[in-house]
Amino acid sequence: MNPIRPIRPRVIALVVVVILVITGITWRSVQTPADIFDSARAYQDVVKQVELGPRPPGSQAHAQVINYISGELEKAGWEVTLQQTERMGHAIYNIIAKRGSGPSWLLLGAHFDTRMISDRDPDPARQQQAVIGANDGASGVAILLELARSLPANLNRQVWLVFFDAEDQGSIPGWDWILGSRAFVETLQGQPDAVVIVDMIGDVDLNIYKERNSDPGLTDEIWAVAAQLGYDIFFIPEYKYSILDDHTPFLERGMRAIDIIDFDYPYWHTSEDTLDKVSQKSLEIVGKTLHFWITSP
Repeated sequence: MNPIRPIRPRVIALVVVVILVITGITWRSVQTPADIFDSARAYQDVVKQVELGPRPPGSQAHAQVINYISGELEKAGWEVTLQQTERMGHAIYNIIAKRGSGPSWLLLGAHFDTRMISDRDPDPARQQQAVIGANDGASGVAILLELARSLPANLNRQVWLVFFDAEDQGSIPGWDWILGSRAFVETLQGQPDAVVIVDMIGDVDLNIYKERNSDPGLTDEIWAVAAQLGYDIFFIPEYKYSILDDHTPFLERGMRAIDIIDFDYPYWHTSEDTLDKVSQKSLEIVGKTLHFWITSP
């Protein structure tokens, strides 16, 4: 028979400390950096842009959204500059936000302009209406703005968030596609280690395929992060489309760049690209994936 000895208070205290340490470690392992991304705030960014109305270059709403984006970035503590230039006789305004230092340099981008005509609308009477751009425009901006709020200020790497103007006016007389990103790349000094463009990623029915022109290594890297977070049914590990988008000028300069885009969006360039087509959950999936990728060692 083994007699049961009384447990001393000091031993109890030691056991409690060990339990707390183990529990703390477990809690920290579950609370990934991606948990900081607030999709509700990102969705409100979409709402605020849509409330301004269509935002084609030269419009009042276009000027207002520049002020809104710049103001949110400054409130979040980023260094913000406005690149003003001209292409094809049109004023171009790219918004550039910078934070961090270190040997690694990441650049994330999205376009903020919306198309001035709904030329893919099935109703011919609506084809001259300007696009609201809830998904095609506002969703990418919302992802970047919430990253600006939620990324830690002490990252050991440089992060640039770039909001491109005049991406979406191609096939309109006097215009071309991706004017803002081309103007930005032409004057860019140095070469980022990775460039990630987000476009049309707020779709209620989110299906993001790998884009054929994108850097395959960087694509696999981010798709692996999405799978790690349980988002592999949304980040589909198959190639589908070849797309001209704001990643193209970076690729042409030999940079590692990818386009994260859900091109299976039936309301693209129509009058029905409205707020009801955008899902907070989709913003969360993409936002948390990018947040985790940026903050991972």
